[in-house]
Amino acid sequence: MKTWFITGISRGLGRSLAQAAVAEGDRVYGTVRSGTPDIAAGPGTLEVLTLDVADPGAIEATVAAAFDHAGQIDVIVNNAGYGLLGAIEQATDAELVRLFEVDVFAPFRIIRAALPRLRAQKAGHIVNITSIAGRAPGAGSGLYAAAKYALEGLSASLSQEVAPLGIKVTAVAPGAFRTDFLSSHSIQRSAAADPAYASTVGRTGAALDAMAGRQIGDPDRAAQAILAAVRAENPPLHLLLGTDALTRARAKLDAVIDEINRWEAVTRSTDYTASQER
Repeated sequence: MKTWFITGISRGLGRSLAQAAVAEGDRVYGTVRSGTPDIAAGPGTLEVLTLDVADPGAIEATVAAAFDHAGQIDVIVNNAGYGLLGAIEQATDAELVRLFEVDVFAPFRIIRAALPRLRAQKAGHIVNITSIAGRAPGAGSGLYAAAKYALEGLSASLSQEVAPLGIKVTAVAPGAFRTDFLSSHSIQRSAAADPAYASTVGRTGAALDAMAGRQIGDPDRAAQAILAAVRAENPPLHLLLGTDALTRARAKLDAVIDEINRWEAVTRSTDYTASQER
């Protein structure tokens, strides 16, 4: 049996993950901003904690309360977050600050609060839910991609810092899943895009609107994939979920490698030469 701390279990992937863990007999401490999540009873247990992840003070208290009650927590899942769509030019300072507060600073604060306890346990697994947008961004979600890029970078560096301490890290990058992520519950939009962005931001927005309710990804299968990764002896640092995410990631990697190769001579030309070193 594992004990989980999962943020944002009211809906979407967080709810599916909490449900899957409870169904397998695990103990889950799950956070919600308000209300009671619709999670069926199972052989495991669920403790619901009220937390607004945008409240820095509440994070420390909630993480401490969960550890004090559980004794040990094996898996920390930073799932709570939301998206922001629109042209970068038209986003406001307030939109940017709020997005990073929830999608970057909150996971960081949860990790910071949990790490002393995980280190004392000499074991634990931190799972950060990012997005394919953070690995292969597209037009119309630049600030959301920036937030998820930040969480990807934090995860990659953190894994190197904590590996000798017995702590594992996995950054999970889902593609499009059939949750309410594209609804007003989880997506905000900046002001209507300037017509200059019709062929980029406008096209992306229209495609996402058409996709709502028809996404290829099954959140319950995604939850099972995360459970499998957490239970693996050698879990991945980077886990993609969904064939759409796989396609985008491979295309991005191919493009990056091609560009590196084309500009390799220029890249190497910036080193000191042997004659300069003499």
